Amino acid sequence: MTPSLVLLAAAAASGAFADLDAIDRQVAAFTGAPVGQVGGALTPVDRRLRLQPCRSSIALSWRTATQQSVVVQCGDINGWRLFVPVRRPAPVAAAAPVRVADAVNRGDAVAIAITGDGFTVSQPGEAMESGPVGAWIRVRPASTGRARAEPMRARIERPGLVTLPLP
Repeated sequence: MTPSLVLLAAAAASGAFADLDAIDRQVAAFTGAPVGQVGGALTPVDRRLRLQPCRSSIALSWRTATQQSVVVQCGDINGWRLFVPVRRPAPVAAAAPVRVADAVNRGDAVAIAITGDGFTVSQPGEAMESGPVGAWIRVRPASTGRARAEPMRARIERPGLVTLPLP
């Protein structure tokens, strides 16, 4: 038996899995709040998970701009990814609706990025509607001398950029 197979067999026999307590601590440090508190993870990471130990670093990021969950991702080849929900403050009953500023306005020049598994292609276009970050709006690719292109719906990522993810 080669030395690497011996190490692999020993790791499997010892139940070497990722330290879920360490992941909870990293999420708490990232959010700035402990598990169960407002702004922290809703619950600890499920202890039934049997994740491979991450040999490279673990990356943490917000899943959305509204910070409703944290993405915990192992950078190894064939690594794993977890989505950890965050406890949000209770809604205020009589709060007046807040108008979110539009990130893109009708008539703005935008870059239309079409994204797929491992690639992104972009082209210039024009916003046909206004909206905040995260909203889906109609956009039209810029004319290239041919007949006017058909409008499509794309999601606003930031001012000047909309995306159209492919399945």
